[in-house]
Amino acid sequence: MYVVHDHALSAPAQDAQAVAQELRDRAEIIDALYRFGLGQDLKDRDLFASSFAADAELDFRPAAAKWGAEPPLMSGRDTIVTTILSMFTGRVDTTHQVTNPRVAIDGDTARLTALVEAQHLLTADRTVHALLKNPYDVDLVRDGDRWVIRRIHIDNAWYTGDPNAFFGA
Repeated sequence: MYVVHDHALSAPAQDAQAVAQELRDRAEIIDALYRFGLGQDLKDRDLFASSFAADAELDFRPAAAKWGAEPPLMSGRDTIVTTILSMFTGRVDTTHQVTNPRVAIDGDTARLTALVEAQHLLTADRTVHALLKNPYDVDLVRDGDRWVIRRIHIDNAWYTGDPNAFFGA
């Protein structure tokens, strides 16, 4: 499920062109997750949408189960973007921090694992919050010179505050 290779790059060190391409791919792969987080934080529909393939799936069910919520599996870029931004815009302020990214590339597909810390504050009452530390398991596909998320599986390692204020029970 998670990327656990004992090395970062798979391109042979003596092949400078292959190393450069792999480093570029890795930067673009991680950037897809940065676009995912910042798009939500800024409520920027275009930036958020740019992180997903048209047929993307977002599975928040493993994380939500930790506090008793049962959200549906979200399928399709437009559904994901509309659902999340509609739920947050004008009601919730977020900040996302991405750490510990690990990448495995296989041609035009890739897998990314990372830890994402997501802070949620009610806009109207900033004393109501939820801070989530979530392991992400992400499948990506090449889209021209960039990479986009095909599937994102979000679990939860721990949380503080009241996630139900943001995501429901």
